Amino acid sequence: MTIAPNFQTAAIDPKKLDKLAAVAVKVGLGLEQGQDLVITAPIAALPLVRLITKHAYMAGAGIVSTFYADEEATLARYEHAPDASFDKAAGWLYEGMAKAYENGAARLAIAGDNPMMLSGQDPAKVARANKANSMAYKPALEKIANFDINWNIVSYPNPSWARQVFPDLSEDAAVAKLADAIFAASRVDLDDPIAAWALHNANLNTRSTWLNGERFSALHFTGPGTDLTVGLADDHEWHGGASTAKNGITCNPNIPTEEVFTTPHALKVEGTVSSTKPLSHQGTLIDDIQVRFEGGRIVEAKASKGEEVLSKVLDTDEGARRLGEVALVPHSSPISKSGILFYNTLFDENASCHIALGQCYSKCFLDGASLTQDEIKAKGGNASLIHIDWMIGSDKVDIDGIKPDGSRVPVMRKGEWA
Repeated sequence: MTIAPNFQTAAIDPKKLDKLAAVAVKVGLGLEQGQDLVITAPIAALPLVRLITKHAYMAGAGIVSTFYADEEATLARYEHAPDASFDKAAGWLYEGMAKAYENGAARLAIAGDNPMMLSGQDPAKVARANKANSMAYKPALEKIANFDINWNIVSYPNPSWARQVFPDLSEDAAVAKLADAIFAASRVDLDDPIAAWALHNANLNTRSTWLNGERFSALHFTGPGTDLTVGLADDHEWHGGASTAKNGITCNPNIPTEEVFTTPHALKVEGTVSSTKPLSHQGTLIDDIQVRFEGGRIVEAKASKGEEVLSKVLDTDEGARRLGEVALVPHSSPISKSGILFYNTLFDENASCHIALGQCYSKCFLDGASLTQDEIKAKGGNASLIHIDWMIGSDKVDIDGIKPDGSRVPVMRKGEWA
């Protein structure tokens, strides 16, 4: 009998990995008795998948179904597939996922792919494949973006990712260091991570409650290369940390998370903004992004690296040049203090204030669960096939909240809450 390799490495603390799995199920998902679970993961994350599956069944899961991705198989497509392949996607798979979510399943994604995996491939093929995939994924993505279901993303220290983050270390040392960083950011290096998350969620709720009470009509960002006014959608609502999905289950969609966020008005963004950290997107590092908005739309965009890929992203659809999210993160966040560039948006966005191109979250509206797509659009919500966060905050960026009467309230000074 052949036994599949377990991929476990001594570089990763098994007790902390088990804690991460427990946090993913209990805090990230809030998985309920009898609820099914759909997991997507890189094949290197098999040890974490097995532990999450164990904790899910211990929590009473109905059935856990996992779909794996493999970097070598992905590269084989770019090296050997016919050209027409890059305009196709496995729509049947995403239709099945959407059906599972309609029937009450939760969703968990494990991040950890090599961020530079596609850096040597034809950007045009990467863009075509991404667009085809985004179109096919739309039925499932809508269930996630609209918070119809409880969902969560956690990360695993894939060796290929660790080598990118710590290129000067041996593979085992790099994996160990990345694992420790993931565990610290996810609060599973503490004695009681469940209690730590409850306290952290309470603190984020305090921030979002204050912002909701202020009822700003816009935020004004100023800093090096940045003079940006982000109008906020009508009846917008700030969120942070734990959220209650439309199915009534409270979950923490992102682990880690340090942000409070809401929906910008798709037609009311003006000015210029510069990125403060590189954006790793589909195997390409996009750095020194500089864009100019008019009437809510990006009309000029450039980057010192990855500009061609950025241009193709912006041409995905009409909504790709407009904002779907604005998020506030203090420069002193634990992830920022780590000094690590993770090349992974789940982590890097929690080191800095950020904005997201593309699709908005319906939950970021008052009574968002009851709104139709047309009503969300009328209030200023954006629609797109993409949702891509990039970082614009630093210790040199100030933010003012602008009231409907034009008066200003300091929100952040030098990257910290004012």
